[in-house]
Parts: sequence; C-alpha cells; structure tokens
Amino acid sequence: MLRPMRFNPYRRVKELAGIVPANLGSPGYYLNRRVERKDDFHAEGETVLLIHGFWQARVVMNTLERRLRADGFRVISFDLGGVLWNFNARGIPYLAQKIHKKLERLRDRGDFGRLHVVGHSKGGLIGKHLVARAGGDQYVRSLITLGTPHYGTPLAYVGTLLTGVLATSVWQMWPNSSFIQDLNATPFPSRVRLVSIYSTQDLLCPPSSAIVRPRPGEDVRNVLVKGLGHMDLVEDPWVYGLVLRQLAERTRELAEEDAAGLRPPASGEREAG
Repeated sequence: MLRPMRFNPYRRVKELAGIVPANLGSPGYYLNRRVERKDDFHAEGETVLLIHGFWQARVVMNTLERRLRADGFRVISFDLGGVLWNFNARGIPYLAQKIHKKLERLRDRGDFGRLHVVGHSKGGLIGKHLVARAGGDQYVRSLITLGTPHYGTPLAYVGTLLTGVLATSVWQMWPNSSFIQDLNATPFPSRVRLVSIYSTQDLLCPPSSAIVRPRPGEDVRNVLVKGLGHMDLVEDPWVYGLVLRQLAERTRELAEEDAAGLRPPASGEREAG
C-alpha cells in the first residue's frame, strides 16, 4: 500500500529524538493526557492487545484504542513500567513474560476470546517474543507490528549512548544482537499470522529492519506505506485502515475454520457453537 510522500524536517528531527510523537505537539502531550481505562472484558467481539514502544508511554496508543473500540473490538493494554515507572525500557523477554502472566490471570478470571496483538516499534518485538518463545501461541491468533525493527536498528546504537544503563533493552535492538539473532532463529508458529507494517520514511526503523523474511510454512505478510514517520504509524488513519483490514480478514478466516471444525479452539477461546 502506497501513500504520497511527505517530508517535514521538524517532524523528522523530533522522530530522531524518539521521545515525542511526531504529529502530537510538545512533550506536554504525556503530561496532559490520561490513559483511557474501560472495563469491556466481558463484552462481545475479538480482543486486541496493544503494546507500546521503546521510551514511550501507554498513552501513545490512545487514538488506536479509541478507533478499535469504535469498530467493535475489546481492547486491553498493560503498564510496562520502566524509567520513571512509565517509559518502556525494560528487557524484551522480561516484558513478554510479564504480559504472558497478566494474560494468564485474565484467562483465569474469564474468557477473552481470540486475541490479536498490535505492537508498535519495540512493542512488536515484545509481541513476537510472546508468541514465539513465551507461550503466547496458545491464545494469540495474529500479530501486527508497526515500525518494528525485526532485524534490529542502527539507531539503537545512538539510543545506547543516550540512555546507557537506564534502558538495557536498547542493546537488544542492536542489529545482529544476540537477542535479535535468537528470536529470528526461533520458528514463528504457523497458526499465528504475522503482519509487518512499515514505512520508507521511518528513520527509527528503516525498511531493511522491518521486512520479515519468513521460513516455509510461516504465515507472514509485509505491508509497505510511504511518507509516514515512526510515530505516525500509531496515529495515521490510513495505517489504522490497514490494521483494521488485517484484523477483519483474520477474524473471518478463524470463524470459517471454527464453523468447519478445522481448528480446535486454543486455550482462552470460546468453543464454537
């Protein structure tokens, strides 16, 4: 999918800083907005887990959360802690296990149906580790990543200089880091669809970092957009349309498989009928 190319030097400088969403104004964005907390756990519909990216707060996913709820999805997200108890900086395997344990507790409380994960930037790596290595393949049915450095990003070197010991996970996002190599050496479960949405104008996660090279049997898709920066990917309505299309298609396929009795429900899903 292509968009007309746009270029705004001011926005690109802010993206390189990696702190402020490029089209959302000043740093006061974090201070003046609150995370929307809604209890729709027992509502009908597919469930979407949102995972935000490195050095970002949960609040950056608010627009995506509102749009998904308006289109009939149940949405959950978690505080991931980090620097100042808010900014996502902890190790990726640790956070994947933390999310897995939280989801296990939710499943003990009741049924959240089929689960889809949408992860931005580092959040996509957390989701990928959750599915491939932390047991998430038992209940996740699709993973959509937005600007995720599946093969690491050179700008992680800069991030290491800026954050140092405050954010050890930035080392994990170095190109060819042991974490990146181990994760990509792990076969991705065939029953979980992986969709990587990325942009040619993303300075933090260039296409060479985001394009996923699948093994035979893996259900992987790469979707290209143009003219959007790293933080635009969580706000842009065109990208949301792509996300919605992928979720709707996967939901329809799973419903058809259930109706035909082709796939036993995974743990946490409703029995068909």
